[in-house]
Amino acid sequence: MLVLTPPVAAAAGALLALWLGAAAWAVWSGLKRRARAVDDSRHGQRIQALLDSAPALPVVIHRDGAIDAPPRLADWLGLPDTPERLEALGGPGAGLHPDDVAAIAADIDAARHAGRPFARAVRAQGSTRTLLVRGAPAADAVAPAGAVVLWVFDATESQAEIGRLTDEAARLAKAIEALSGLIEASPIPMWHRGPDLRLTLVNSAYVKAVEADSAADVVTRGLELVEMAPGRNPIAAAASARETGESVSRVVPATIAGERRSLLVVDVPLGDAGVAGYAIDVEELEQSRAAFKRFVEAERDMLDRLSAGVAQFGPDRSLIFYNQPFVRLFAMRPDWLADRPEFDRVLERMRESGRLPEVRDFRAWREEKRGWFTDASDGQEESWILSGGTHLRVVAQPLPDGGLLLIFEDRTEQVALASARDTLLRVRAATFDNLFEAIGVFAGDGRLQLWNQKFREVWALDEAFLASHPRVDALAETAARMLANPSRAALIRELVRVATIERKQRSGRVAMKDGRHFEFAAVPLPDGNALFTMLDISDSRRIEAALREKNEALEAADRVKTAFVANMSYELRTPLTSIGGFAEMLAGGYAGDLSPIAGDYVTAILESVARLGTLIDDVLDLTQSEAGALPLERKSVDLARLAREAAAAIAPQAAEKKLGFEVALDPSLGTVSGDARRLRQALDHLLRNAVRFTPEGGQVMLKGEGDRDHARITVSDNGPGMDAGTQARAFDRFSRSGEARERGASLGLGLPLARQFVEAHRGELTLISAPGEGTAVTVELPRG
Repeated sequence: MLVLTPPVAAAAGALLALWLGAAAWAVWSGLKRRARAVDDSRHGQRIQALLDSAPALPVVIHRDGAIDAPPRLADWLGLPDTPERLEALGGPGAGLHPDDVAAIAADIDAARHAGRPFARAVRAQGSTRTLLVRGAPAADAVAPAGAVVLWVFDATESQAEIGRLTDEAARLAKAIEALSGLIEASPIPMWHRGPDLRLTLVNSAYVKAVEADSAADVVTRGLELVEMAPGRNPIAAAASARETGESVSRVVPATIAGERRSLLVVDVPLGDAGVAGYAIDVEELEQSRAAFKRFVEAERDMLDRLSAGVAQFGPDRSLIFYNQPFVRLFAMRPDWLADRPEFDRVLERMRESGRLPEVRDFRAWREEKRGWFTDASDGQEESWILSGGTHLRVVAQPLPDGGLLLIFEDRTEQVALASARDTLLRVRAATFDNLFEAIGVFAGDGRLQLWNQKFREVWALDEAFLASHPRVDALAETAARMLANPSRAALIRELVRVATIERKQRSGRVAMKDGRHFEFAAVPLPDGNALFTMLDISDSRRIEAALREKNEALEAADRVKTAFVANMSYELRTPLTSIGGFAEMLAGGYAGDLSPIAGDYVTAILESVARLGTLIDDVLDLTQSEAGALPLERKSVDLARLAREAAAAIAPQAAEKKLGFEVALDPSLGTVSGDARRLRQALDHLLRNAVRFTPEGGQVMLKGEGDRDHARITVSDNGPGMDAGTQARAFDRFSRSGEARERGASLGLGLPLARQFVEAHRGELTLISAPGEGTAVTVELPRG
């Protein structure tokens, strides 16, 4: 039996305790490592799961070209197995294209040597999948030195989006370029302001409008299109648009190319990009608006002047316009109409004033009239017969805006006139049939429209033939058998043609076979027709022949009378000369001294001989002038001298009657070519008449003036004057004025002789007179 000593037992106990402690530590350490291994396994599984679901595949390329890659790489590349080497990434008809593999190999070598990352987009053969390969040198913890880690991304969707965005960017760039070109080519000024509201961009139209050198010049100088003025600050308007976030438009005046124009300026906010603007020339529009406003005002003023009543209703069926005839026609108050009553209320007010036709059911009738607003036709027209016999023509015209225009025309007078016209036509027909003249009315096409009984009887035409309204050529052929000269029938056709087409009046005469004579005429009528009339002048032709024979006998007697007067003038001159000679001898004392009474007798004889001699000379001159045998000299005549001599000769007689005698001769009176004696005689006759017929204390004036072509001498007085009848007889050699007849004065040969002498010089003598205002006689003589 083994007996342990105490030291041994103590040592054994200590060793056993040490072993037990080591065993406990070993168990605790194993359990701890096991737990850590479990955690590491779970962590690895999570990382592997993340890698399997990641959008990128990690690929390690070793220095010798070996590949560590997940199985999904084969699916992405379309390979049957996971590639193990770099060159295995591409194959025939599958994997990457050999060029892409070569490019990736070159990128890997560059990454090994330079240590820089790279990125490349590749595409699997036979697939639409796009892969993005990003590579960089691998860390020492990941792979041995010289390895490169590739991350392969499936960029199919992102590349498609990038392509789409690239195309969109290109499209937008083209659009912006086109828009820029459009803005530049725009004929209206356009501009852009930056956030500070300063001009940053303007187009050519803006540059031209402000008359600058270039767009850069405009931006540099800050030239504004609209002048700075109170209430028209363009920068303030742009600021308002930026603050409110809404476009601001306004019409302002501006000077464009030296002309004052009206511009519609619009500022458009662009957020943080600033404010854009453009300007449209609305000068013509503003003028058109003003012209349209004036047109509307003129139209309404014109409607007020019409006799027809006019009322206009708006789309809401309220009265928006009426003229004064409408107020008068329907007896409405203007203040009530100014409230814009509705259509129904206006009809009710018309009914209350008795200005609507009587209807059995007013409501149904009013409902029917409401349809005027929506009538699809060109309008409605009705006739209203009101109480009291008033006839109204009503025109209802729907308007494009949904309104209605009503026109009321009072046709009461027209209806009465139409009735009177019908009566007049019946009277005319009866009058035509009872006229002594034959009458026919031809239309513009030459057809006979109207005729009377006398027309049918003259041409012996059948009523049936006339009822067919024959043309004028057919009528002329039928009438030719009635004429003494059948070819004259063509004249009838020609006269009707001239009257209907050329609108001229013509007349003529025809002779019938039975000896009758007719005078006919074609007269154009206002309606385009022609009136053809025929008058039987058979009796007047016979009377005319008799009168012609009598006139020839009277003319022969007048010639005999004129010759007798001329001969008598010569015959009377011989004894008158003897009487005058013996009287002068007695006055000269050849028969002894005469007593005072005898001297007076001799003086009276000499005065009578002088007056009779003057009268005989006047009669002789008058008869010679009428016969065209008045002898005239052609010399230069100083009219001023001639007029002064005539005035000096008549001055004693004017002084005897205490007349104011004034002579006013202008130097322009000058000279004429003519017979001085005959002109002096004409002037003497005018002055003697003025002095003779001007009452005592009156005024006589002799005035002369002229121009380059004519000379004028006027003799005027303030005597009693002459009425129209006396003026008409003033130049009749066998007529005297009433005053001359009362005083038993001699025949009034002065004015006829004066006119004969003046007209013999191709001049003109005019007389102007009025009762109580005196008389003025003017002689106008040509210079030539």
